[in-house]
Amino acid sequence: MPGYLLNQRTVAQCPHSGQAQFTALIPQVKVMGQPIAVKLSPSGAPGSPTPIAGCVNPPPPPPTNVGPCTTAFWNTAATKIKVMGNPVLLADSQSTCLPINAPLSILMTQTRVKGT
Repeated sequence: MPGYLLNQRTVAQCPHSGQAQFTALIPQVKVMGQPIAVKLSPSGAPGSPTPIAGCVNPPPPPPTNVGPCTTAFWNTAATKIKVMGNPVLLADSQSTCLPINAPLSILMTQTRVKGT
């Protein structure tokens, strides 16, 4: 299904309101004046580590808690749109926040350009 392309100003959060900070960006290609976000990894491998800041999930003691989310990895991306050989990230791309293995939520992104 088509999804909106993610760019540097996309707002994404872990389940505990930690803010994702997109770092895998291609500055040569912009949507709404912002660099496009891509998945930087071999095909099929989880990639594009996205740092998460401000997660309020409390730190351990184990085994009741695993601590705050620190990174998200993108498991899927666009299948038909690549920028400089890298698939672009879409609003419906699947991610995994570590260490809790839950997805990021896309709260806001540009709404002019869609891809698949």
